[in-house]
Amino acid sequence: MCIIIHMIDSLAESLNNTLRPTVAYRLLSDMGQRMFFPKGIIAQGAEAKKFGKKTNATIGMAVENGEPLILPSVKKEFAFLSAAEAVAYAPTAGNPEFRRLWKEQLIKKNPSLKDKTFSIPVVTPGLTAGISYICDLFLSSKDTLLTTDPSWDNYSLIAETRCNAKLERFQLFDGTGLNRQAFEAAVKKQAEKGSLRLLLNFPQNPSGYSPTVEEESFITSVLLDTAKQGTDILVLVDDAYFGLNYEENIAPESLFASLCDLHENIFAVKIDGPTKEDFAWGFRAGFLTFGAKGMVEEQYDALIRKLMGIIRSSVSCGSTPAQSIMIRTINNPKIEAEKKKIRAILEERYKIVRAFVDEKKDSKVLTPLPFNSGYFMCFQCHGIDAEDLRYKLLHEYQIGTIALGSDYLRIAFSSIDSDLIEEVYSTVYKAAEELA
Repeated sequence: MCIIIHMIDSLAESLNNTLRPTVAYRLLSDMGQRMFFPKGIIAQGAEAKKFGKKTNATIGMAVENGEPLILPSVKKEFAFLSAAEAVAYAPTAGNPEFRRLWKEQLIKKNPSLKDKTFSIPVVTPGLTAGISYICDLFLSSKDTLLTTDPSWDNYSLIAETRCNAKLERFQLFDGTGLNRQAFEAAVKKQAEKGSLRLLLNFPQNPSGYSPTVEEESFITSVLLDTAKQGTDILVLVDDAYFGLNYEENIAPESLFASLCDLHENIFAVKIDGPTKEDFAWGFRAGFLTFGAKGMVEEQYDALIRKLMGIIRSSVSCGSTPAQSIMIRTINNPKIEAEKKKIRAILEERYKIVRAFVDEKKDSKVLTPLPFNSGYFMCFQCHGIDAEDLRYKLLHEYQIGTIALGSDYLRIAFSSIDSDLIEEVYSTVYKAAEELA
């Protein structure tokens, strides 16, 4: 037993030694420092796949003629996939081709990344898992994760319930846009503790807001000034709804593109994937990509191996058919035109909602939070409880919405047909006024 423990410690310490000169090491959680990727079944199986050309008796699959066996009833549901593409185990970090293609996509969508150094993306079983894994690596019970108010409720579940850390929020909005004063004050407050862990999500869930070019520049400048003062900064960039922008003045690139080589004390993590960007919600395929000024390939590899340990010790690997289908989809020359059509549908719905709520700007009970992108918009409730409004809409009008605490009501216009939007929103205002 002592020999095994010593081996585990030495494997983790070897990765720690590689990372030690970097901001990523200084930000690692207790679990992050303990984590490593074991030289066990998966690593040995990869070696056998490379060198065991005659017989590979390492992996737990039923194989015939070098191909995994597959039930005919299952195979017919994946008519265009080979058996390996459909049911074989995927590598822990994801299909190498999928990872390579996604990195190419990142540069295509964020041209300023072209000459910057950042890691190859790692596949996770959905974006939620990606956020959870990063918190495992970089969030200890003594730490605080700073995010926005409002924010996605799963952040609290992950950071506070799962990781036993503290989630602190700053008011995202001031009037019609980013609350700059609140953001800067919150960053300075956390920086006094010696490090800052920050989670930002644009287009934002639940509000449906993305920063303008000027606002993104402000965010970047505040973080840079803080880093220059010696604060180690982790920024989680949740890009779940990336690219769904409906106004001209929105910053066109991910915040990750600005942060990934901004300063040696800033470590940026991009969390994204095809589930929202490519309208494949149930595929549960996400990506984590790392970037920090001065980090080199060997150090990124060490960090990826720690992440692989997290993945191996939780779900083992992601869905093979989802990755296989997405590889084919990304390589399909028709895909961009197909995505453009769906984006146009969402933008049309956004414009109808925008016009309707702008006409209701004098409402005393509902104030729309700023929104310009994504799937959602959010009302702030005045004099009524958001949960009471949600309940009334559901049980009296058969309209499903989401109450976030007592203050906010989220509506996903992405799931409302254009010809029903005015009726739905009229009912929302009507029900709110009845409660008031």
